[in-house]
Amino acid sequence: MPEHRTTPIIVFDVNETLLDITTLNPLFKRVFADAAVLREWFAQLILYSQTMTLSGLYRPFGELAAGSLKMLASIHGKTIIDADIDELKQRMSTMPAHADVVPALKRFRDAGFRLVTLTNSASSASPTALELAGLSEFFEHSFSVESVKKFKPAPETYQLVADQMAVERSELIMVACHLWDTIGAQAAGCKGALLLRPYNAMLPTAGVPEPDYIASELSELAEQIIA
Repeated sequence: MPEHRTTPIIVFDVNETLLDITTLNPLFKRVFADAAVLREWFAQLILYSQTMTLSGLYRPFGELAAGSLKMLASIHGKTIIDADIDELKQRMSTMPAHADVVPALKRFRDAGFRLVTLTNSASSASPTALELAGLSEFFEHSFSVESVKKFKPAPETYQLVADQMAVERSELIMVACHLWDTIGAQAAGCKGALLLRPYNAMLPTAGVPEPDYIASELSELAEQIIA
């Protein structure tokens, strides 16, 4: 008899993978006179979110985002006022989708895949960032790590999705433009699909899990997975 194959559930990271964080550039250009500080801020945000998890601590991602901005301002000799934090929150909640996202999601949906998201960001009231970006219709569920109070790539975050979707972790494919996310997913028993957006790349080091799928466009990644 032919082997029964279960269609995997596609789990999407949100920030930078689906939503374009470069829309925060004007804030960093104004405050730091250099839009490139956005990348320094985002790296520090990820570093300290993971540090909190490794230390057994938790604060919402948005609080860490604001704190990281204040920390960088101190390092660069700049001043942050409440209006800057308000602008950061507003811009983070209204990031648009990358141009390749909707066509790829339609391709997945037409091929019969179940789609969900898993984000470090806390849940928010409607309209959510995905709703405002016109993406929410594609997803069966939107999961936040706040449920387990640990940030990705902690294994509990991927297990959360498996538990809620009533599947094994091996039936999940984590799509992210951050290698640390696909590494965590693969270490937890999921498959990893790396989207090579700008400022993201492979880590050519022995022992680092290579993603099961790699592409520079989400539509190309969708074709690989569907095939």
